[in-house]
Amino acid sequence: MNKNISVPYIIQALDLSRNYELRGETINALSGIDLSVSTGEFVTFVGRSGSGKTTLLNLLAGLDLPTRGQVLFNGSDMAKLSEEEKLELRRKKIGIIFQSFSLLPLLSAYENVELPLRIAGVNAHNREQMTMEAMDIVQLSHRSKHRPYELSGGEQQRIAIARAIATKPDVILADEPTGELDSTNAENIFGLFKLMVERDGMSILATTHDRALLDLSHKVYQISNGKLV
Repeated sequence: MNKNISVPYIIQALDLSRNYELRGETINALSGIDLSVSTGEFVTFVGRSGSGKTTLLNLLAGLDLPTRGQVLFNGSDMAKLSEEEKLELRRKKIGIIFQSFSLLPLLSAYENVELPLRIAGVNAHNREQMTMEAMDIVQLSHRSKHRPYELSGGEQQRIAIARAIATKPDVILADEPTGELDSTNAENIFGLFKLMVERDGMSILATTHDRALLDLSHKVYQISNGKLV
């Protein structure tokens, strides 16, 4: 990936489609998606369960391959990257937040946030500094020694966010990050996303079914039956 070439969009989907074969039947999970996201933009996708939101994020993260079309990250076609290159991209450039938090139960909050930095080979001094910076951003430094089961749902999701932003990625992909939270915690999480976009220049793409949160993002797309409406 050539870092010296400036491209207008951090991530793009071009005529993106994804089909699955299920019991001899073709399922069109996504069809003809065109999307361009700039640096420092907060984009929200809204739609019913099964509409294709998660499939879209998986394709944008390089976790799945399209049946047709392209995903470009900084102008490079992700389908042409090796698995090792895509893994490196997810380690350093793309942060992923799952609805289920996916925290490791035997690790403390601090250790959960620190883990991706260890995997990325960051040295001990920088690892500690970056971990604490991420925990400060989500305002949970005082809970660093607690394990996930000792944290509330909102706190667990904030630790998951800290883990995703610890490597200071260019893009955050968040799949229903507020799906298991009450309305107050959900609004706090989206407010935190907006702060990170405005202060740190991250691009954030989040899915939600909660329309009360949509005013916090720059752009809102509705996905219905695999298409952007």
